[in-house]
Parts: sequence; structure tokens; C-alpha cells
Amino acid sequence: MKRIHVIVDGYVQKVGFREHVRKEIFGTGITGYVRNLDAGEVEIVAEGREDLLRDLVRGIDIIRYPIEVTSCNITWQEATGEFPKFTIIRGDVQEELFERMDSVVTIMHETLEVSKSTQDLQYQTLDKQDKMLHKQDQMIDKQDQMPEIKKEIRDETASPPKESCSNLSEEKYEIRREIASIKAALVRAGIKF
Repeated sequence: MKRIHVIVDGYVQKVGFREHVRKEIFGTGITGYVRNLDAGEVEIVAEGREDLLRDLVRGIDIIRYPIEVTSCNITWQEATGEFPKFTIIRGDVQEELFERMDSVVTIMHETLEVSKSTQDLQYQTLDKQDKMLHKQDQMIDKQDQMPEIKKEIRDETASPPKESCSNLSEEKYEIRREIASIKAALVRAGIKF
């Protein structure tokens, strides 16, 4: 078990940073406290497994509106076991109330951002659905045309086109005429058949 003493500087007071620290520690078994200092910094004293404390340090060294950590001065020590749980040490009630109100504003801001993102996704989904419906309508139109196309193909293959029939008749007539002419030529030449 190890202990860390961390002094965090930046925009870390009245922005819900202590609550963020508590959220990072939640469920880890880390004990200790977090509190605001008069100089605008935040002090964290935490005891627990070294790997969990390292995760905590990574989790609190953030720049995420409205929190902006500019430095974390960390001192590692051996754990003393003096803390039964992790607590937020609060200051003046009125100051704390204002900080809570700031936290609520932050949460509302984040909720609004998520809501805007969700709305954008909904619009994109609706647009894609409209395109899909348009394609489905085109497909249905093509399916509706299929019986007519089948009928046309059946009609064309069932009886030969009229032009083909008249051409065949003309060719047949021409062949008969040529055969008659050949027969006449053979008779004149004295060839009997």
C-alpha cells in the first residue's frame, strides 16, 4: 500500500473538480481526502494500491471543460492506514453552495452538448432513412414494371415480328421464281429432270 500527496493547480476550484476526484476513486478502495486550498489549488491525500493510485493520477490530470489542470505535484510515501474511507472536505457552506451551483451548470452544459450530438445523429438517421425509402420506392416501381416487361418478352418470342414474316415471304417467293427460271433453262438446254 502506498500514499500520495498531490497538490493540483489550474482551474480546479468551483468547477466540480473535487467531485471528479471522488468519481475517479469510486469503487477502487482508495481512502483519503480531497479539499480546496486557500491559494486556489486542490490537495489530495490518497492511500491504496500503487497501480490504482497511478490510475488516479492519470484520471485527475485532465483538461475537460470546465476543469483545466495545469500541474500535479505528487509526493509518494508509505501508507499510514489512517483513513477509513475517501471524503471530500468541504469549506464554508455558502462557498460550497456556489461551487455546487457551478457543478450543476457544468452538468447542464454537458447534458446540452450530449443532447445536441444526439439530435445531430437523429437527423443523420432520418436522412438515411429517407434515402432508403426513396430507393425502396424505386425498387417497387421496377417490380411493378416487371409483369409488363415479361408480357412484352413473351409476346415477342411467341410470334415472330411482322417484318420477319413479310421478309420470309418475299424470300420464299424469290427462291421459287429462281427455281422456275432454272427449270426453264434446263428444259431449253434439253436436260430432263
